[in-house]
Amino acid sequence: MKLTDDIQALLAGDAGLAKLLELRPFTNFAELADTLFASLCNSREIGKVVRDVYASDRQLVEMSCYDISETALRNFEPGGPPATLLFSRGVQAIMAHRVAHRLWQDGNTNLSLATKAAFGRAFSTDIHPAAQIGAGLWLDHGLGFVVGETAVIAEDVSIWHNVTLGSTLNDSGSHRHPHIGRGAVIGAGAMLLGGITIGAHANIAAGAIVVQDIPQGALAVGPKASIRGDARISFSAKEESSP
Repeated sequence: MKLTDDIQALLAGDAGLAKLLELRPFTNFAELADTLFASLCNSREIGKVVRDVYASDRQLVEMSCYDISETALRNFEPGGPPATLLFSRGVQAIMAHRVAHRLWQDGNTNLSLATKAAFGRAFSTDIHPAAQIGAGLWLDHGLGFVVGETAVIAEDVSIWHNVTLGSTLNDSGSHRHPHIGRGAVIGAGAMLLGGITIGAHANIAAGAIVVQDIPQGALAVGPKASIRGDARISFSAKEESSP
């Protein structure tokens, strides 16, 4: 795999980097994920869980590689995808969630929740393992990202730090938390609460508190967010948008 080869070349070009990051030798993506997460979580057992999940699911590897490449592209990351995987907390937090989510889907509830707790300590996030996150999420910085059990995030969404996708405690059932449409952009510190739907390519401004549906392509602003015209920022093609 090119990404694995490129990371090996990056580490070979800086003799002290692998030692600083406490990375063991690896030959494939699953082994790379093992040593990276063992270091990040200070647990060889966590590393083994991560390795086993990625080794058994090629589609998950491809999804994470897409997350990494999209983050490098949207964040203008120096060093491209290799540096993004090694140094980006947001990418690492989403990889961690994908592992916990796979364990949850497989019915391994206790291990899923245990890894979620360990990942939360490492990355300062709290993402329920049942939450559904589509490919191509750019989670910038990652710190303070909170996601409830029934939240759904579609493909190619961009989210900044300290964002909450939470409930109001008034909803029940399978849509207690926000559903985020494809290509939406959510600014730092925004709070999206309840079983609401954020339309494709919508923008949620930093610090907004959103408790109602937002149409696709709209811009929501304010402490009790209101529509302020069309969305202004997009990192993905808008083929789903209405004329």
